[in-house]
Amino acid sequence: MSKAPKSAMKEDLRSLSGAERAAIIMLSLGEDHSAQIWQMMDEEEIKEISQVMSNLGSVSAALIEKLLVDFVSQMSGTGSVMGSYESTERLLGGILPSDKVGAIMEEIRGPAGRTMWDKLANVNETVLANYLKNEYPQTVSVVLSKIKPEHAARVLGALPEEFALEVVQRMLRMESVQKDILDKVEQTLRVEFMSNLARTAKRDAHEQMAEIFNNFDRQTETRFITALEERSRDSAEKIKALMFTFEDLSKLDPGSIQTLLRNVEKDKLGLALKGATDGLRDTFFSNMSERAGKILRDDMEAMGPVRLKDVDEAQMRMVNVAKDLATKGEIMIAGGSAEDELVY
Repeated sequence: MSKAPKSAMKEDLRSLSGAERAAIIMLSLGEDHSAQIWQMMDEEEIKEISQVMSNLGSVSAALIEKLLVDFVSQMSGTGSVMGSYESTERLLGGILPSDKVGAIMEEIRGPAGRTMWDKLANVNETVLANYLKNEYPQTVSVVLSKIKPEHAARVLGALPEEFALEVVQRMLRMESVQKDILDKVEQTLRVEFMSNLARTAKRDAHEQMAEIFNNFDRQTETRFITALEERSRDSAEKIKALMFTFEDLSKLDPGSIQTLLRNVEKDKLGLALKGATDGLRDTFFSNMSERAGKILRDDMEAMGPVRLKDVDEAQMRMVNVAKDLATKGEIMIAGGSAEDELVY
């Protein structure tokens, strides 16, 4: 998924870097007028400006006027320009071959950083370790010698112990690395690791839509799912499979249910269970003390009739609390088998 653009740009002209100035100018000139300038740049310059451009966000007219006095009349009509991944890719597409544009944009979509080693510093240690454990120990020792010690320590800790010890020994014996070897390692990381990382980071549209559907009330969700089934049954089934609903709380293990109970407001719990199936109610009551269960049943009885809208909101609240706890690693959301586990 594309990174969201920054909400605001610097307003002081003196605080802009050369790359930021160049990016704003190229965006302001547009595809036609900037084409010849792009062609005069080398690949590293294009990458640097593209990286900055894709993260500019909104640039105020006042700042544009300071940079492009000669074009005030043209630019002040629009008020601003928007630097995003899409506008950057579209602009580059008019002046560079598609495969080159794809390579540049994939690198931009990867972790932030000017050099490969800067980018690696922003990769989660577990993700990096999972990749490096399949490489030669000598290659891994070169990589770890180029990143910050605190990051290297976390990566070593995530590697299999025997393999990590072999890497440590290689690092202890390692002399200065020849430039051609370093270049080869860097190229391998760029082609095999960073490009795959950028591709897997793009979020599936069905996953994103499932999260939106999760936040519908029950009637709206049913209405949209039914309408979508008529137009694209395949898409509707994919979304339903990715959704985590209130009824899915029945799949939680006893420890996770007890953790959830401790984190949900008691009034919301009673309201949510008013609209639950008998099976799901029993699941929750069986994980409470007899006294707590009796108090909750009495509270639910005292509520009398409740609005469906209020029940939906309470159930949605419980689902969101469960997701938050799963994200923190405090509970595990899983289905009937390990393959059904949902990771958030």
